Amino acid sequence: MSVDTAPQQPQGKRRDFALKREVGLIGLMWASMGSIIGSGWLFGAQEGLIAAGPAVIFAWLIGAVCMLVLALVHAELGAMFPVSGGTARFPHYAFGGAVGASFGWFSWLQAATVAPIEVSAMLTYAQHYSFAHSWVKLNGTLTATGIVVAVILMALFVAINFLGVRMLANANSAMTWWKVAVPLLTIIVLSFANFEPSNLHAANGFAPGGLKAILEAVSTGGIIFSYLGFEQADQLAGEAKNPKRDIPLAIIGSMVIGTIVYVLLQIAFIFSLPHSAIGKTWDDTGQKAYFTLFTSPFAEIATLVSVGWLATIIYLDAIISPAGTGVIYTTGSSRVAYGLSRNGYVPSVFEWTNKRGVPWVGLVAAFITGCVCFLPFPSWQSLVGLITSASVLMYAGAPLSLSAFRKRLPDQERPFRLPAAEILSPIAFAISGLIILWTTWDTDWKLGVSILIGYAILIANRLFNLNQEHQPLLDWRAASWLPVYLVGMGVIVYISSFGPMDSPVLTFGWDMAVTVVFSFAIFYWAMQVCLPKEKIEQMMEEVVLPEEEGMGAPAH
Repeated sequence: MSVDTAPQQPQGKRRDFALKREVGLIGLMWASMGSIIGSGWLFGAQEGLIAAGPAVIFAWLIGAVCMLVLALVHAELGAMFPVSGGTARFPHYAFGGAVGASFGWFSWLQAATVAPIEVSAMLTYAQHYSFAHSWVKLNGTLTATGIVVAVILMALFVAINFLGVRMLANANSAMTWWKVAVPLLTIIVLSFANFEPSNLHAANGFAPGGLKAILEAVSTGGIIFSYLGFEQADQLAGEAKNPKRDIPLAIIGSMVIGTIVYVLLQIAFIFSLPHSAIGKTWDDTGQKAYFTLFTSPFAEIATLVSVGWLATIIYLDAIISPAGTGVIYTTGSSRVAYGLSRNGYVPSVFEWTNKRGVPWVGLVAAFITGCVCFLPFPSWQSLVGLITSASVLMYAGAPLSLSAFRKRLPDQERPFRLPAAEILSPIAFAISGLIILWTTWDTDWKLGVSILIGYAILIANRLFNLNQEHQPLLDWRAASWLPVYLVGMGVIVYISSFGPMDSPVLTFGWDMAVTVVFSFAIFYWAMQVCLPKEKIEQMMEEVVLPEEEGMGAPAH
């Protein structure tokens, strides 16, 4: 019997236990696509129509343009720095520890809270079955029994992730073919089963709430939420076989496909809705306007227009689509936690991996956080706004990072180079500010509380030295713009037409103009104080291990 004389380390506690590069182009694209096509398609068309009337079609197009600009920024960064949990790490390289810690928390908060909203969607559609009637109340919140079932589903998402990234990517790819096929089938069948062009001017008209209602629908009607997910290719970049080629293709491809599917779904929903289900106004919740009371929107329309077999498929998909998205976001949140630990922001235990290379502590943290979300935000609609605002805060770090790297590392290899980046980057940052504004104060103040909780965790990690291997650079000059941005956006939202004031200081239109000007000012301030080339290279050398192949050496 041979004897291994090498020193043994505790299983799963090695900091040099690298993630495995086993995910190809289809796996990356379907990770993003599988996240985009989740519960958003099941509820987004109904919520958007209630919020803005048929003009919500424009809201989907506005949302697509906003998210595509942000996706293009991520495509350059993801190919340039293919590391696990990329969205949490780009700002770290460009602005140092204080900014990196903040955007890392935004990234993790967004990823960890998507899974519970997908579970909420599954339970809401499950009301079709008699055994699930006691799981959801009439107002959409979960009962005690519903919360127990939700916790079990969250545990299942985590258990699936323990199988390893290659098996997960293969299973997700197969599932995503189904997730894309069912919405396309729904579009085709409903368009032929019942087509009512007059619905465009039914109820109280095409655009009863005007432009403001359209913009609110972008953020609170589930539209931006539906488009979330393209960044999953970035989160899995540390496990990609050929990241420099595949990440841009996966990000851009998933956004284009997602946009086409969602716009066609909204059109099909509007035109196939029977006249008997429409009230005097689009947001009328009376019994005669019962489309607003649908708990399973597309399935119930299919039943009303006598396509019962399609309804059966949709009810089945209401389990598969949200479950697939929930699983992949659970994967993403664990990789973001892994990246945060590599950067030194959270305890080093988040780098512990099992024999399959799975960062399992991050999975446990995602499970606990998801379960907590069922308590204050137990319904699909109540979670949408919070996740949307957390997501755009996370996305805001990408255009800042891209411009900082263009300025400080002009010779760095860029497999995908964003055209007109000097124009699109500040526009992308301003778009993030606008979406936060449109999310309204009712949601943004909850995001503020979540941010404070995150800072408490980050401070505790540093005070108690819970990550001894890495002590990240806290360059306060490079972070000087961040508190001004966070507080400033909070003030703007509060005094805007999207805030709680009966007579807002900033009326509609002016509030958006102020947000754009403020965002541009913060953007160019950040460009003036971003880390110099030498410190950026130092940051990358400190947190990137040799196992993270494909990163590339910094340009000298």
